[in-house]
Amino acid sequence: MGRLIVVSNRVATPTETKGSAGGLAVGVFGALKDAGGVWFGWSGDVVSETVANAGPMLEQDGAVTFATVGLTRKDYDQYYRGFSNATLWPVFHYRNDLARYEREEYAGYRRVNAWLAHKLVKLLQPDDIIWIHDYHLIPFAEALRSEGVTNRIGFFLHIPFPAPQILLNIPPHEELVKSLSCYDLLGFQTATDQQAFHDYVTRHARGTVSADGSVEAFGRKLRTGVYRIGVFPDEIAEQAKRYESRQHVLELKQSLEGRKLIMSVDRLDYSKGLVERFRAFELLLERSPEWRGNVTLVQIAPPTRSDVATYQKIRQDLEYEAGRINGRYSGLDYTPIRYLNQQYDRWKLMSLFRESQIGFVTPLHDGMNLVAKEYVAAQNPDDPGVLVLSIFAGAAAELSGAVLVNPHDAIGMCEALQRALQMPLDARQRRHEINMAALRENDLGVWRDSFLRDLRSVPVRRAGEGGGHQ
Repeated sequence: MGRLIVVSNRVATPTETKGSAGGLAVGVFGALKDAGGVWFGWSGDVVSETVANAGPMLEQDGAVTFATVGLTRKDYDQYYRGFSNATLWPVFHYRNDLARYEREEYAGYRRVNAWLAHKLVKLLQPDDIIWIHDYHLIPFAEALRSEGVTNRIGFFLHIPFPAPQILLNIPPHEELVKSLSCYDLLGFQTATDQQAFHDYVTRHARGTVSADGSVEAFGRKLRTGVYRIGVFPDEIAEQAKRYESRQHVLELKQSLEGRKLIMSVDRLDYSKGLVERFRAFELLLERSPEWRGNVTLVQIAPPTRSDVATYQKIRQDLEYEAGRINGRYSGLDYTPIRYLNQQYDRWKLMSLFRESQIGFVTPLHDGMNLVAKEYVAAQNPDDPGVLVLSIFAGAAAELSGAVLVNPHDAIGMCEALQRALQMPLDARQRRHEINMAALRENDLGVWRDSFLRDLRSVPVRRAGEGGGHQ
């Protein structure tokens, strides 16, 4: 069996894979350790052209080689800040109003993908299997094929794939789908995302889709599938329990003085529905005076892409809303919303989840949302909290024990919070058991192993077949 080559926009460091890394890094590193291989991508550093062209930097950890390159300022601005995060991210999250398209940025996006692919080619062996991750790298297989690479190449999209009418807002939409058709296997988080891709192929690419998910488009054949990314629930449960007596948890419990706790953890991003969430919590205090002074919302929102204007605005909006609501309902010994714009260690978050009565996870649109799954896994099964979850999170299709809400309905979310706060123990335990069963059935290992199994089953290309199976 050949090596596994993982390509992602950012590469987690060896230290991160053993500590604070999220689900993707944990799952990918596990597969790399088992098969041996290379994790290739951007180091996160913006460097001079001389340094960028000198890479990749190689770091060995057991059977895994971490291979990283820096980006020049121009490449960072066009590929990362530009087309990836100012065009693809908002449109794929159904926020056309926030999207910007500039031809120079799209050209930079394709240029950087081709440059990265060229760097990787030098590290490849003939029987390697290549797994590309996420929207930053849509043209990556096409660039590899143009360099003569015939290895099996799979792609997994961690964010939603938009319906055709939404995707059409990106001027080079056809080129992007044509690039996706250069992969052997395309993986999506949900059946809705897969169907959206199929709809585009049949309606706009004059392609065909078979019942088994096989696709023919642009003269190429590929397979598509649904692979729900998960977590390792029993590992999270064990860690959350181990950390529940740590100082940070004891200090939180003491400061709450017996109040109910609602926990929310999100990257600071407009797709997460943070302002809508704050307003729903405000409605709870407004409509149910008995909860004033008796429930606290802790919102942890680490900063992200802080050099992008739309992210600066969401931070300002959230700080304003938190201040306004706290000004309205605070007391001398009570602050309704504790808003923390900082990063926390992952295991510290799990122990805080375990102490809370509600996990409030209400994105406006999300590929999966692992926070929802982590919240469930971290709960004490004897006295579990309730997950209040947006119907627009991919996790909603699995976690049937959650209280589902529409994040555009503030009153509906307010009523869901009220219901969750008052839910009796037996109902909470029953919902928790349902959710935990779903997490164990589709854990992170199942996601990883099923994708790689399907990718390995793809016929190997012949030399010169670059565009697809003939």
